[in-house]
Amino acid sequence: MPLPNLPLLDTFGRRHNNLRISVTDRCNIRCFYCMPADTIKFLPRTAILSFEEIERVVAALAQVGVDKLRLTGGEPLVRTDIDRLVQMLKAIPQIREVAMTTNAVHLARYAEPLKRAGLDRLNISLDALTRETFVAITRRDVLDQVLAGIAAAQDAGFQRIRLNAVAIKGLTEAEVLPLARFALERNLDLRFIEFMPLDSDQAWSNEQVLSGQTIRELIEQEFGPLEEAPRTDPAQPAFDFRYAAGRGRLGLIHPVTAPFCDTCNRLRLTAEGKLRNCLFSLEEWDLREPLRRGASEAEILTLVRECVLAKQPGHLIGQQHFERPERTMHQIGG
Repeated sequence: MPLPNLPLLDTFGRRHNNLRISVTDRCNIRCFYCMPADTIKFLPRTAILSFEEIERVVAALAQVGVDKLRLTGGEPLVRTDIDRLVQMLKAIPQIREVAMTTNAVHLARYAEPLKRAGLDRLNISLDALTRETFVAITRRDVLDQVLAGIAAAQDAGFQRIRLNAVAIKGLTEAEVLPLARFALERNLDLRFIEFMPLDSDQAWSNEQVLSGQTIRELIEQEFGPLEEAPRTDPAQPAFDFRYAAGRGRLGLIHPVTAPFCDTCNRLRLTAEGKLRNCLFSLEEWDLREPLRRGASEAEILTLVRECVLAKQPGHLIGQQHFERPERTMHQIGG
């Protein structure tokens, strides 16, 4: 029988309260670690969940403890009227945070509408401040638009802005210190994320991983010893640090060299309504079909519980039995 009021616990005792929602598989840049440079076949509009369908999924999950949401893509700001979806999700009583991950190319235009809609937090992807490196990664020359978007978000009143930088050996070492200074000067949080095997070319290798430990050493050589900061959320993926000068926060996410799977509390909803229990899951649960035939909330939650109970202990990156998903990051949702 359905158990609508019980939290979403998997077989390892992990409680799931965090949902990442991809609102589109489309993007206006082409980061090589996320999607192909060209020959991309995007989903037809009719395949993508409507705002109302997303709202129905979230309202159901809110009944069983989901209270944190992050809107992703693709690039969420290419989805028309995305601020309306933010407003709809913020109106669900149990939801205490709605965040967004964006490349910020269109953020100068949308910062104020998103703030008015109630968006709580922004994660902005920025892997490099050197134009040549930025273009090598994104395959688009839009660094100026990204920087303008960051400034617009601060002008709009966003207090919680985090920069996310993917760390790639042989490419981004020289970006570490400039990004750290940029974040400190502008009172932004900064997180470095180890390069993961989700690139469309399937060219990833362990040798390309610029580890969190190496990044820490680079920063400490310049700024002095880093002090570990208290974990505000035991399920957060980052190890947070404070700078020796007492201001600024740095986060290091080690999905390859120090996986955090044992505390993972996240589920992922793809743009076309597939529920995934892990970024590297090889299995998905279709919510779109039951949504469109008028399934009850209890039916939706039954599928969600099946998904949660099937979650594995970890992703096995770098181990002999690791099997990478066929989907790339832009199809799954960041």
